[in-house]
Amino acid sequence: MLFSSMRAGAADRVTAFPDRPRPMPSDSAFDLIFRQANLGGHDGLVDIGVSSGRIAAIAPRIVADAPEIVVDGRAVLPGFVDSHIHLDKACLLGRCGHIRGGLKEAISAVSAMKRDFTVEDVHARGAQVLEKAITKGTTRMRTHVEVDPRAGLRSFEAIKALKRDYAWGLDLSICVFPQEGLINDPGTEELLVEALRDGADVLGGCPYTDSDPHLQIERLFCLAERFDLDLDFHLDFDLDPSWMHLDEVCRQTLRRGYRNRVAIGHVTKLSALPPDAFARTAERLAEAGIAVTVLPATDLYLMGREATHDVPRGLAPAHRLLSHGVTCSIATNNVLNPFTPFGDCSLLRMANLYANTAQIGPDGFSACIDLVTTLPGRLMRLDDYGIALGNPADLIVLDSRSATDALAEIAEPVLGFKNGRQSFSRPAASLNKP
Repeated sequence: MLFSSMRAGAADRVTAFPDRPRPMPSDSAFDLIFRQANLGGHDGLVDIGVSSGRIAAIAPRIVADAPEIVVDGRAVLPGFVDSHIHLDKACLLGRCGHIRGGLKEAISAVSAMKRDFTVEDVHARGAQVLEKAITKGTTRMRTHVEVDPRAGLRSFEAIKALKRDYAWGLDLSICVFPQEGLINDPGTEELLVEALRDGADVLGGCPYTDSDPHLQIERLFCLAERFDLDLDFHLDFDLDPSWMHLDEVCRQTLRRGYRNRVAIGHVTKLSALPPDAFARTAERLAEAGIAVTVLPATDLYLMGREATHDVPRGLAPAHRLLSHGVTCSIATNNVLNPFTPFGDCSLLRMANLYANTAQIGPDGFSACIDLVTTLPGRLMRLDDYGIALGNPADLIVLDSRSATDALAEIAEPVLGFKNGRQSFSRPAASLNKP
C-alpha cells in the first residue's frame, strides 16, 4: 500500500480520506501525526505532529496517541506555490476559433471573448482550474485578473468569490492588472482603483501593450504606494534585447523604496542577452530586490514563432538568475486558452519542463523544486510558509522517496493537507499482474 492507514491509538483505524471520521483522544497534544516522512533538511525519516491546523512538532519519533498517517518514507513537501496564473481566461479553447498565433493574436482573441464574460462563467472556469491545482498539490496561488472597460469588474467579482469558496484548499491572492494598456485605454485606471478599494491584494501591469509604457509604470507605482500594495508586472515579453522596460521598473523600484515588493513575469528578453549583459542585468535585479517569474509553458509556446529554423527557446534562465541573488519562481500562467492551449495545473510538471528546456541535470533538481515552493513563497512575501514549527500544516505527500526523484519522474501527489485538514487524495496506481 502507498501508506498504511490513519489510526487513533492501537484500536481505532480509519483510512486517510477526508470523509471518514478521525477519532482523537482527548489527552493527546496532537490532532494528527505524519509518521516516517522523508522531509528535506532532516537526516533520516521524521514524524510531523499537527495541532489546531499548525505544525507543532518535527522529530525522529513523536510519542503520542493521536490519529496518524504512515507515509512510509515518501517525500513530504510544503504545498506548491503558483505565483502567476490567469483564472479569469482559463479553459476558453472550446469557444475560441484561434488555433495558432503569437502574443498579439492571443491577446486579441481573448479581448474579443471577454466582453461576454459573466461572473458565473468566470467562476465556473476558474473553479475547474482551482480543483485541478489543489489535486496537483498547490496550496498558495496568485492569480492575475484583467480589469478594463471590456471585462469591467465581472471577472474580479468572480475571482473574489472563488477566493472565498476555495479557501478550504488554497490561499488565493488577487492581482488586478490592465492587460491591454492603461494610458491608451480610458476608464481602466478608474476600474483598477475600484478593485483596489474592494479588496484586490496586488496590482499588476503590462507596459508592452501601452502607448506610453513608462507612464504606465509610473502610474502603477503611484497607485501601489497609495494603497500600500506589492506590484507584479508582465514585462519584456519578446526576444529583442536592444531595449527593455525592465530598466524603468528597476529605476522606479529603487527610487520609491519598493525593494522586495516587485515581481516581473515572462521577461523572455533575458534569454537573448549575451553573458556579460545578462550578468549586469541580473545584478541590477538583485540590487532592486525584484523577483522574476518564469512561465515555461506559455513562454515556450509563444516565443520564436517567426523563426523558420533553429527556433530559440525564449525562456528566461531562472537558475542563472538565482546565482546572482535574484528571487525566482516557476508558475503556470495560462491553461487551455490561446496563450497556452494545454495545462493540468501541475507545478511539478512545470518544474520538470523547465529543467528539460534549461538542460538542468540532477545536481540542479533541488533548485527546481525550490522554484515552485520556497522561492515563490518568498516572492509573495509569505511569512508563514513551509514545514516549520508554528506554520500552517499545508503539506503534500508525493508518490516518491524524495523531492528530486519526484521532479525527475513527475510523481503524483497522493495526499494534500490545508491547515491540517485533508484536501485531496489520489491512491497510487497498482498493477493487476496475471
